[in-house]
Amino acid sequence: MSHSHSPSLDPATRDQLIQAAFAGRDRAYSPHSHFRVGAALLTTSGEVITGCSVDCAAYSETICAERVAIVKAVSEGIRSFVALAVVSDALHAISPCGPCRQVLREFCPLNLCVFLAPADWTARRERGDALTGVKETTLVELFPMSYDEGFDLPRWSKAQKDERASAKNAG
Repeated sequence: MSHSHSPSLDPATRDQLIQAAFAGRDRAYSPHSHFRVGAALLTTSGEVITGCSVDCAAYSETICAERVAIVKAVSEGIRSFVALAVVSDALHAISPCGPCRQVLREFCPLNLCVFLAPADWTARRERGDALTGVKETTLVELFPMSYDEGFDLPRWSKAQKDERASAKNAG
């Protein structure tokens, strides 16, 4: 995954964002899946909003960390973001699921910096591993053909609806 079109984020800010995502992961509720995920969103004002995965016995009702972070931010009136970090207990970087990508697309710019860090990121960093296993990408690279408001179906005006209803009733 390249990051040639992503806005720059200094390494210290990136590391703080990843650490915040780990703090979110540590608050995850995962008695069913045993798969903890944490996310951290960086706002344009510099605030960090965290989210954690929340399991439910009815798996379809489980909510991902990325959506928790977005919902927290939006419910507080925050709708402008520059970066996202996602972490889990996996020793490889994980990527947001499809529904999370769509919700991110609703509220984030396509050039949103996205950092996907493995569970052993801290240990790699402490031993001086320059790569640390972090994958850096953007929202558009994660979701290149996303659905947005430009894809809305044509809306019928009231007059058009009335005309169609009359024609249907007459026929």
